[in-house]
Amino acid sequence: MRAKLRMGFAPFLSKLYISTCRTSSLPPSSSSSVIQPWLFIGLGNPGEKYQSTRHNVGFDMIDAFAESQGISLTTHHFKALFGEVVVDGVPVLLAKPQTYINLSGESAGALAAYYKLPLHRVIVAYDDTDLPCGVLRLQPKGGYGRHNGLLKSVIYHFRKNREFGRLRIGIGRPPGQMDPKAFVLQKFNKTGRERIDSAIKEGCDILKMVVTKGLTEAARASNVDQKYKHLVSHDQQL
Repeated sequence: MRAKLRMGFAPFLSKLYISTCRTSSLPPSSSSSVIQPWLFIGLGNPGEKYQSTRHNVGFDMIDAFAESQGISLTTHHFKALFGEVVVDGVPVLLAKPQTYINLSGESAGALAAYYKLPLHRVIVAYDDTDLPCGVLRLQPKGGYGRHNGLLKSVIYHFRKNREFGRLRIGIGRPPGQMDPKAFVLQKFNKTGRERIDSAIKEGCDILKMVVTKGLTEAARASNVDQKYKHLVSHDQQL
């Protein structure tokens, strides 16, 4: 597939993109001569202290997707660990902001602006206490929900535009009167971790479907499958 990169793309993306174009068989006159990348952003907190906590499942999702594509995120780019890959001929940018979760917009906004991406080509993956543990929900847009802090930052740095995709990763609700802030910084128990690991594998397939079929179709197909998963499992002990 021959394609022309927009001038704003970074050199490392250009090299990978051009290499992919050269191996494709589409003629120069193809209507697909310009392909916009996808930007997948996972939210979490940096540092060993926060690894494997509920708040870091967005990081886990991006790491798993990168691994499924045979890459790792080793480059520091706009306050994020960053990587890039081509999936079925489409460039995909992967990022894990290292700003701490409530400031993630500083990195997300800068990346989207630098690559001149419309927000319908951006997916933000993050933990969600409104969904049962291990349940996923892909949405083309939305508001803050209960995640006023982290999504407020992202929306603010997207110039208050909410028209970006979200991959919500259910972590369940805190038990009893437990402080939600403490809950999200804890690690899962065995059952919860198993459900999250299974969900992350499913999430990798969903993200690939976004690339190959588009956000709207991926959301329609995946949300039907997820709707009744763990129906009785708004377990408070995961």
